[in-house]
Amino acid sequence: MYILLAEDDTRLGKLIVYMLKKEKHTVDWVQDGDDAYYFAKHTHYDLLILDWMMPSKEGTEVCKALRKDGFNGAILMLTAKDAVEDRVAGLDCGADDYVVKPFEFSELFARIRALSRRIAQPFQAEELSFGNLSLNLNEYSIKKGNKKIQLTNREFQLMELFMRHPNQILPRELIIERIWGLDADISSNNIDSFIRLLRKKLGDYGTLIQNIRGVGYKLSDE
Repeated sequence: MYILLAEDDTRLGKLIVYMLKKEKHTVDWVQDGDDAYYFAKHTHYDLLILDWMMPSKEGTEVCKALRKDGFNGAILMLTAKDAVEDRVAGLDCGADDYVVKPFEFSELFARIRALSRRIAQPFQAEELSFGNLSLNLNEYSIKKGNKKIQLTNREFQLMELFMRHPNQILPRELIIERIWGLDADISSNNIDSFIRLLRKKLGDYGTLIQNIRGVGYKLSDE
């Protein structure tokens, strides 16, 4: 699943991201309500995990605004508030479920699995598209026009990251964190080498992956 975590507690946020990735989920992490709303509006997510108390906007405000805008993915609230009226308020704002802090990760994962069964629409689209490129999320392959190209695991992860964030500049540090992990021994030169190989495999479409000098890369047709 592709998950957005909004949690302003740095220590807890890092731990949740680590545990979710161990469960093979892909995770974006933000630390305030404004960023949570922006990311959810501009990127497809299967599940949002929103902390109730955050800077800028509370999780309930973000939830209400997104539901009003038509977001129909799953939303799970995290909070230290455990009174009945708080639980009711969390669900009334549009959340699908509610987990009280402190929690065991076994409970969090059970709630996530339950949500995946309850939500009617598939949690992950079978394809992501950008222009004439279509990334098959089940086969680890990409089609350019009518030609199908098989990708390695790293190539697939890179293309998925780019295609979930089209026209957005992705710093090298972010790419390393999302694809290899925070503690990986990967340099900027390693990233550049991977990108060159991916561009070569894409042929004429390789130019869509643009080098933003001194920063990183973005997928753009502009």
